[in-house]
Amino acid sequence: MSSTLHPVFRPGATALITGAASGIGLATAQFCRTHGMNLILVDNNQEALKTAASTLPSTTSSTTTSTHPIDVSNPSDWQSLHTSTTPTHPNGIDLLFLNAGTMVQPTEGKTAWTDPSYFQRTLAVNTLGYTNGIATFLDDMTRDTTSPRAIILTGSKQGITNPPGNPAYNASKAAVKSIAEQLSYSLYEKHPNVGVHLLVPGFTYTGMVRRHFKEKPDGAWLPEQVVEFLSKGMAEGRFYIVCPDGEVSEELDKRRMLWSCGDVVHGRPALTRWRADWKERAAKGIEEMKIGE
Repeated sequence: MSSTLHPVFRPGATALITGAASGIGLATAQFCRTHGMNLILVDNNQEALKTAASTLPSTTSSTTTSTHPIDVSNPSDWQSLHTSTTPTHPNGIDLLFLNAGTMVQPTEGKTAWTDPSYFQRTLAVNTLGYTNGIATFLDDMTRDTTSPRAIILTGSKQGITNPPGNPAYNASKAAVKSIAEQLSYSLYEKHPNVGVHLLVPGFTYTGMVRRHFKEKPDGAWLPEQVVEFLSKGMAEGRFYIVCPDGEVSEELDKRRMLWSCGDVVHGRPALTRWRADWKERAAKGIEEMKIGE
């Protein structure tokens, strides 16, 4: 096995992927199958799941694909998933990739601040959809104390730098970052064989982006590029896997995140990077910022 590959990607291991019918989830499923893994594909789009399964069929009795249309925000759906997968995967899940997400808009005629359902629907999928998965499968994953295993949670740069425009989405992804950090801390001593990773994609041409761009923008990465970067970060043992893209370098990401943190540290107003009276100072400060080793 290549030393540049995380050992969870191995023949016979089992990957459970939410949001698996398209985008980064589907690209990850394809990557896992390349390395001989069993696939449990989870999505709320049954037709898209069927299409995904047709491209990633079971190949042998020991390399299988199953599909499960569920609502990740519903704990009982997760329990049903656990019940249906345990007989065929009695040793549990080796890779749990919590990736399903949505970008909800406020009800017509309302704003983000006057539509409670906008927040409720967003956090139900983007945050509780993750904690439901952890609650359902974590005991099974940690029961094996020797096999290399991994949990990946898909976050967002919007959950770190918090740009204006979609407060529910930003809040849901900020919560995912916090949950991933806490989970990593909880497992690292007693269950060192179960790694936790926070994937933070850059500008990626997924279904959410396709709503606004019929063709892939030059600056956007393909989902397959994100998965390659994820694999490299996991092999290096990184928790924070923050992807660049064709528009933003890793260095610029770091400076932007450090500036956002500086709003707290230096007592500046919230979100100075976007405020009209701070925007020029912020841009200059980010440009001149030095990142230490």
